[in-house]
Amino acid sequence: MPRIKDQAICIRHIDWSESSQVVVLLTRDHGKLRGLAKGSKRQSPSSVQRFSGGIELLTQGQVVAVTKRTAELATVTEWDLQEDYHFLRRDLNAQKLAMYAADLTNAMLADEDSHPGAFTAIAYYLAALPDVDARPASLLKFQWALLEDCGYRPELNRDVRKGEPLGKARAYTFDPVAGGLTVENGIDDWRVRAKTVTLLQKLLAGEPIDDTEVDSLNRANKLLCVYARSILDKELPTMRVVLNGG
Repeated sequence: MPRIKDQAICIRHIDWSESSQVVVLLTRDHGKLRGLAKGSKRQSPSSVQRFSGGIELLTQGQVVAVTKRTAELATVTEWDLQEDYHFLRRDLNAQKLAMYAADLTNAMLADEDSHPGAFTAIAYYLAALPDVDARPASLLKFQWALLEDCGYRPELNRDVRKGEPLGKARAYTFDPVAGGLTVENGIDDWRVRAKTVTLLQKLLAGEPIDDTEVDSLNRANKLLCVYARSILDKELPTMRVVLNGG
């Protein structure tokens, strides 16, 4: 039975009993881990010592778990809380944005499939949420990084229909099936402004993006959100916070 010791962020949890929890943890090196934390809610000294008083949603810590091929859930034996992102408990909008990130990460990643890029992306994003003005840019960077890490980076420089370099245009369309931009119009395509495309191309090139371009950032965030919705073939409830403007 392999033993895992890794950094992790709790992206979902359910009360299993009065004293135990079922948790979904995104680990840095071992991917998404579903586990049963027996006794994690007990207040006895031994339980508090092993679980830092419980495993809370949207917290980061060091987890120790034992996995077994024949078991659906790993056994979480220890949790050392290291970052509680306390501001999320005082700012409702920040909490909603964080929940979207957790839900999207959970939906996009398969169990036990290593995605250190996704772990880094959500950790940076949660740490950036206290800066209200920077939230649209932070959300865009997170969504982009997650899509890229999962192999769904949008094609922004070549026309996905023609296979040619994308020419200059006043507006483009996004083909969600082909996963990129085109100058042609299709029934299921989404219209995209040239300014939004320029912003995303800067992100692709690793260039700084302007935090003050709130309208463009919101449009770009909505585009990546509906692209993720198309990939998943379903709308997550928390997507509304992005689609309604954050």
